[in-house]
Amino acid sequence: MKNRNKINIILFLLCVTLGFAQQTPAPKQSKDFAIVGATAHLGNGSVIENSIIVVSNGKITTIGPEASTPLTRQAMDIIDAKGKHVYPGFIVSNGTLGLVEVDAVKASNDLSEMGTFNPHIRSIIAYNTESKIIESMRPNGVLLGQVVPRGGRISGTSSIVQYDAWNWEDAAIKMDDGIHINWPSSFSRGRWWLGEDPGLKPNKNYAKQIKELSDYFNEARSYNKGNKDENHLPFAALAGVFDSSKHLYIKADDEKGITDAVNFAKSQGVSKLTIVGGYQAGNIANFLKQNDVSVFLRRVHTRPELEDDDYDYTFKQAKRLVDAGVLVALEPSGQMERMNTRNLPFYAGTTVAYGLTKEQALQLITQNAAKILGIDDMYGTLEVGKSATLFISKGDALDMRTNILTHAFIDGRNLSLETHQTELYKRYSEKYSQQN
Repeated sequence: MKNRNKINIILFLLCVTLGFAQQTPAPKQSKDFAIVGATAHLGNGSVIENSIIVVSNGKITTIGPEASTPLTRQAMDIIDAKGKHVYPGFIVSNGTLGLVEVDAVKASNDLSEMGTFNPHIRSIIAYNTESKIIESMRPNGVLLGQVVPRGGRISGTSSIVQYDAWNWEDAAIKMDDGIHINWPSSFSRGRWWLGEDPGLKPNKNYAKQIKELSDYFNEARSYNKGNKDENHLPFAALAGVFDSSKHLYIKADDEKGITDAVNFAKSQGVSKLTIVGGYQAGNIANFLKQNDVSVFLRRVHTRPELEDDDYDYTFKQAKRLVDAGVLVALEPSGQMERMNTRNLPFYAGTTVAYGLTKEQALQLITQNAAKILGIDDMYGTLEVGKSATLFISKGDALDMRTNILTHAFIDGRNLSLETHQTELYKRYSEKYSQQN
């Protein structure tokens, strides 16, 4: 009876999967095409009105004003985009798309690994290209992302992927780009459910936790300098942090934690460091700039955490950091993180209302993210020689009212913008329109 039940469950899940499969990945570009007449937002702060963008073999071969850019129309397909806007594909930093499908279903959750120090855990091999959540990102222009594990003191190793692929090997743009650390909190809140004062209190174990992390790094450095008679996967995974082939990402929010994390990285000889979250990073922006530290700024649409914070504290952090010259990108972590990732362009749009220009805000989810992730040689901006990973929108893509995509491309491949959500929208739109 138990075996029969298991078989029935497997068959049911198979039917559900087949009935709601993701859109088939787009085929490789077979013919040159040109996007003509659109306002091109290059992602580097520049804008070209009435532009021409020519794409061949997945790369941009020509970009410039329509009036002064020659075009042989007979040799290619023409996309008339007059009155529309072209943008580089938006990039998700510090995301978990593809690692969890349904939080309540343990078998679909590969978010974290057991244990405290797991630098050798590779998120890329758990990445699920068939995730229906990933599919729902593309209609908002979110086409690339960093896949990051969670949990523990050292969570593991991230990779960068594109969001239209058959499997994780096809999806990978950059494998094992960096190591992720959850920095100890210098303060903690009391457990109100146990009757403790819920206010902030100093973490009595803070120094001890930092020492444990430092000792681990010191041991890893010694291992990687030695003869490696015994294979130690966790220590070997940290080698890239010491030789600068991997980035180090440290999640820290308070001023003291951020400062201590930067000093820790310097003491360990780490040259590529990004602070993740950085709730109070704006308060020490000059310190971050002086130490050449970039920031993945936590989700903009969150409430202030402290009683004396301004009501718009989270909205204006990006402006404070950009003004100080800090390299900043936006990240979506928080409650319902994976679902809310589709709002990435609107987080950027909110920063416009609090001081940034539209092109500066665009850089937070294009060029800046690509620079920090180390993929700016091919992605993040619209330039000749770079990947044709871009999309066409009817209006301002940072405004939820006008972010309406007509076309999207990854490496020149014309993507389907249909999802299970758009299919349901059309289905029920027809149902109720017929009733009226």
